[in-house]
Amino acid sequence: MRTVFKAWLTLVGLVLSAGAVAHPVVVELFTSEGCSSCPPADALLGELARKPGIVALAYHVDYWDDGGWQDRFSIPEATQRQRGYVRRLSKSGAFTPQIVVSGDTSLVGSNRLEVERAVKGDRDALRMSLSREGNDLYVHFLEAWRESMDVYLVSYLSEATARIDGGENAHRTLKHFNVVRSFKRLGTWNGRPQRMIAPLSDLPRDASGVAVILQRKNQGAVAGAATLALR
Repeated sequence: MRTVFKAWLTLVGLVLSAGAVAHPVVVELFTSEGCSSCPPADALLGELARKPGIVALAYHVDYWDDGGWQDRFSIPEATQRQRGYVRRLSKSGAFTPQIVVSGDTSLVGSNRLEVERAVKGDRDALRMSLSREGNDLYVHFLEAWRESMDVYLVSYLSEATARIDGGENAHRTLKHFNVVRSFKRLGTWNGRPQRMIAPLSDLPRDASGVAVILQRKNQGAVAGAATLALR
């Protein structure tokens, strides 16, 4: 038993030495290039993305795509993710720009004061870390917990600039940050220290980083997150 325990401590030490294990706050923005009120929220997300301890992700929803401009970053998974929050947080309906902080607080995405206040709130944060070996991503769960949770893999593009030729933002050049390119559920974490492996070969070619989100069942509160740059 002592040998097994020493082996586990060695694994944890290797993970910690490979990169700092933080307790980040997850900030999810639901936005669209077709929404004229979204650029200020996009800019705020960019500021948050540069701060330590924050995992900032921009989901471009697809329900604005029939408004005169099709957002090339929109994905149906973004709309589905937002609808899950609408159901759980008892909102009257989806809107943009919407920010959800740590899976439990919904705000207007351009409301800087409220967003910054929510980011500073105290929340659970289980330790996680990510590492890469070839084309595989290793997700290291470093703590034990009393309940199982869902694990999500998100790939994102760190920065992008787009010239908008139609719709509400016509003739504007928009700057985007941490644009979600793919989103999928990896599986269920059983609450024990362990690792999970996910292939990276299926990710979109323009993805420059990945985030893994640990979340309570039924798209509940976020309990942990980690990121890893791909290039």
